[in-house]
Amino acid sequence: MTGVKCINTNPKGRGGRGKSRPGPHKVRWALAGMGGAAAVLAVVLAVLILGKDSSADLPMEYSRAAYLYGDGGLPARIQRSELFAQNLCVSQDNIALDGVAVNEAESAALFELDSGETLFARNMYQKMYPASVTKIMTGILACKYGNMNDMVTIDSSMLDLESGSQACGLREGDTVTMDALFHALIIFSANDAAMAIAKHISGSVEEFVNLMNEEAQSLGATGTHFVNPHGLHDENHYTTVYDVYLMLNEALNYETFVDTMQQGSYTLSLTHADGTAAQIALYSTDQYLTRQKNAPSGVTILGGKTGTTDQAGSCLALLSQNSYGEPYISIVMNAPSKSVLYEDMNQLLSRING
Repeated sequence: MTGVKCINTNPKGRGGRGKSRPGPHKVRWALAGMGGAAAVLAVVLAVLILGKDSSADLPMEYSRAAYLYGDGGLPARIQRSELFAQNLCVSQDNIALDGVAVNEAESAALFELDSGETLFARNMYQKMYPASVTKIMTGILACKYGNMNDMVTIDSSMLDLESGSQACGLREGDTVTMDALFHALIIFSANDAAMAIAKHISGSVEEFVNLMNEEAQSLGATGTHFVNPHGLHDENHYTTVYDVYLMLNEALNYETFVDTMQQGSYTLSLTHADGTAAQIALYSTDQYLTRQKNAPSGVTILGGKTGTTDQAGSCLALLSQNSYGEPYISIVMNAPSKSVLYEDMNQLLSRING
């Protein structure tokens, strides 16, 4: 595969396909099975073999893959570092890739996170309507500023949505945890959950939208402007494929986000105003997670965010892993149908083991 190099401090170690130098996440997985002195000695040897990254004070090179996919028992958070911000892909608007062809109206891209390459890009900086892909940003702010143990009481303003829009069935007077709202937001793409989260965090939807736009600017998502927390259509609510990549990349810093986006279903528990308890079964809008669609052989889907409106078309931002354990972000926006969306996404995913 060929692509445009991105800002990256980690050398690529892909078993049998590139340099023989082992990937740092594979070394850490091996260490997890060792004990005491053997593990210490192995760390020293690993540093000598891999080299110490000058940009972070870590015992060995940082790899996003180990944080996302597990360390064989090591705490997930100990490997976080500022290197998240140093591996951002930057490239030209259009990059061809053998075996990938999307229609001219779509925007799409494929990013290899460990190596820092943009492998495919089409209309990557073109203004697009994001639909519920918007909820990546809502989710980031929920993780950053919210307390998942908070109890939220639903009021009528949180239910002020256009008729027929995706909602999980909240009623005025219901009480529900922020954690439950977050799961409804990411898994089921519930617009009422988005409104409740926004008002609970900022006091008003308007103030929360200001926070969304501030966060977008801080991430470098300069082609983005939000007017609501859910993504229902507005001409002034837009983004780009590249900005969606920046947002999903940022979301991977939050363990709650990563854990939740991988779930195919969730049971939301709440208490109605009259004191009765209720549960609502919710299923993912990502057809990979509900087994309605199959990814190419050797590809593991680790979740992401869908979005669909008449104006935005069908959209999907996805985190996946190839058979070597390497992570990728792939994005397709403005597909003419869900069927085409998953066909085009599979074109991208079929290239990550190539």
